[in-house]
Amino acid sequence: MNLTVRRANYDDKKYADIICKQIEYSAKVRGTGISRRDPESIKKKMVDGFSVIAFFNGNLAGFSYFEVFEKKKFLSNSGLIVFPKYRFHGLAKMMKLKIFKLSKKKFPNSKIFSITTSPAVIKINTDLGFKPVLFSELTKSETFWKGCKSCTNYEILLRKKKKMCFCTGLLYDPKYKKKDLYLDKGEKILLAYSGGLDTSYCLKYLTNKGYKVITIIINTGGFKNKELELIEKRALKIGAIYHYSINAKEYYYYKCIKYLIYGNILKNNTYPLSVSSERFFQAILIAEFSKKLNVKAISHGSTGAGNDQVRFDLAFKILCPETVIITPIREKKLSRKEEVDFLERKGLTISWKKAKYSINKGIWGTSIGGEETLNSSTSLPEEAYPSKLSEKKKKFLELEFKKGELISINKIKDLKLNNILKIEKISSKFAIGRDCHVGDTILGIKGRVGFEASAALLIIKAHQLLEKHILTKWQIYWKDQLSNWYGNLLHEAQYLDPIMRDIECFFKNSQKRVSGKVKILLNPYRLELIGIESEFDMMKSKIAKYGEMNNDWTSDEVKGFIKIFGNQMKIYHNIKKEYYD
Repeated sequence: MNLTVRRANYDDKKYADIICKQIEYSAKVRGTGISRRDPESIKKKMVDGFSVIAFFNGNLAGFSYFEVFEKKKFLSNSGLIVFPKYRFHGLAKMMKLKIFKLSKKKFPNSKIFSITTSPAVIKINTDLGFKPVLFSELTKSETFWKGCKSCTNYEILLRKKKKMCFCTGLLYDPKYKKKDLYLDKGEKILLAYSGGLDTSYCLKYLTNKGYKVITIIINTGGFKNKELELIEKRALKIGAIYHYSINAKEYYYYKCIKYLIYGNILKNNTYPLSVSSERFFQAILIAEFSKKLNVKAISHGSTGAGNDQVRFDLAFKILCPETVIITPIREKKLSRKEEVDFLERKGLTISWKKAKYSINKGIWGTSIGGEETLNSSTSLPEEAYPSKLSEKKKKFLELEFKKGELISINKIKDLKLNNILKIEKISSKFAIGRDCHVGDTILGIKGRVGFEASAALLIIKAHQLLEKHILTKWQIYWKDQLSNWYGNLLHEAQYLDPIMRDIECFFKNSQKRVSGKVKILLNPYRLELIGIESEFDMMKSKIAKYGEMNNDWTSDEVKGFIKIFGNQMKIYHNIKKEYYD
């Protein structure tokens, strides 16, 4: 395998057309991004030395360029494209580094910026010293912003008066000096600690290097008090100088779960973002806590293959950008056996025997991984699910919502968080809410995960039924569109993008009338939605009732409406008939 990334030149002009076509194709596949580039403009950038080109075993594999604006005050790194069959070989990172160095060399005093929706590009840029910024901090050049016209989201950019869009703005200011990544022995490091093998390895590795490690666990609902006590004892035994356990269940509910219910959010119409939605909020609180402790570095135990590394790193880089991020397992590419061997050599004889199934429990559901989820043809067996079928007799439930939030179960009112826990305790006995989610990781890899989320599924389905009776068809339609975006953006670590606050405002406003009771029948492995009662139920209208004669209009008025309503279809079919005749 031979990868080559170099500055483009005059001889590369022959590739301009194919590069433009590939950029346009990739934008269409993504559904976002600038889709059209002018081949003549690309050729000029090659001749001027304002671009880099990549080859894989001698075949054209990628391209990127830069442009200058406002008399060299700003410089944009743009048009990064890696041809699909050459992806996942590190070419994007190589090209980003090459174009970044070339930009700085030619224009050392220019501010370099980029706008992107790609989490991978955001990570590469932030590693180079870029910081997430508002669009107001980027160039005011109309030439640059006109280039966004071919993006499918251009209308959103205009409506927002170029203050924001789905892209994240990133800026490198040469005046900003990146904090020295070197850590002296004795420096304090805050470690996100769960008590498992990966984070225990990180703890011992860092203390062995001479650092003072403070461990922290953010409990968003997945740990019981006894488990938290054991985790603290383990952390201190391995070498932590102090351990913090933060109860963030209420925080997680009001910042996240509430909006997951408002939006009836099920990723790919299946997965209620059970455990994955917790991670970014845990990262936010760790970042905020690191500032209180004034530590120089934060560490976490993510590998280089999953989504959590993106969620943690992105939150840290935005909320505490000068803090060093240390990820021993990702950097050293360690196997589970290598981690165990290291800990045993250091005298830690804790049993790290791996269970047949990986279980991650949270307040909004439990994720389950095993041999069966690593392929596409097998399902999880009964034994894989933590909650077993123990209730076979049918059971009725009545859930009451007020402005979209669950306030009572069977006429007994309680805190919203407690209601979720109560429903989980009742419905999990029926083995409800089991499924296997197939989706795309942030890094573009397909994956499967099993889950059981009886409370989440039951609450979402009940809330959705109530909305069907109360909201207008256009409220429901647009809410579905925004819910899909919200779920995807949350899953892909975009929670801090201001568009999320905008969608939350829409959600909250849509819930003003979503109050009433929902009746549900629980059966083994399934639930039945019986019906609703609400003063806002639009089926109780005195104006008109479905399937019955209505007194608010005459038969002639209905005929006139139908005639006008079908005008466009009649015009279309008449033209079609004339053409074929």
